[in-house]
Amino acid sequence: MSHLLLISAGMGTPSSSRMLGDRLAEATVKAMTAAGTPAPEVKVLELRDLAVDLATFYTSHVPNKTLQAAFGLVGTASGVIAVSPVLNAGVNGLFKLFFDLLDEGVLTGRPVLMAATGGTARHSLAIDQTMLPMFFYLKAAVAPTGVFATTDDWGTKESGLARRVQRAGTEFAELIAKNPAADYADEFANVPDFSTLLNG
Repeated sequence: MSHLLLISAGMGTPSSSRMLGDRLAEATVKAMTAAGTPAPEVKVLELRDLAVDLATFYTSHVPNKTLQAAFGLVGTASGVIAVSPVLNAGVNGLFKLFFDLLDEGVLTGRPVLMAATGGTARHSLAIDQTMLPMFFYLKAAVAPTGVFATTDDWGTKESGLARRVQRAGTEFAELIAKNPAADYADEFANVPDFSTLLNG
């Protein structure tokens, strides 16, 4: 059975981005179970643990086994919950770097739920302005409701965060049911890269 993948670009421990992602995963699994769909296993990628590997791959163009495994989790997921803290006007660099290095075809048709965290609501447009164009370019099946959580959302019961998470989880569960994602297979995996050809 395919898994549900949470990708968190949070930098702290604990991380509000990871906390939001956990809530969204829980709401999605709950909605899938209520609809009679077998609950998938939830797997987590903490991008801060991959920071050095991503930087090395960015300059060497050779992914190590750790990154290959991480990319493989994306390519076999029934759905991806992608969460980033907002820095200045957009997602953090680690989040962008991970998806920059992901093969373009990995997310084609794959359901993605976007979420972000920030200090105040003035950063909430980062989901629409930076995340949405990227996932559209990667041809993901994007969930209709993204979730943004501010610092105040965590300390106020009346913030509405629980309601937004529940709505997003329900919509995402429906999207996964309607858009079963196929496992990704790189059609160019056995084609020599350009540097190999130049070296004979």
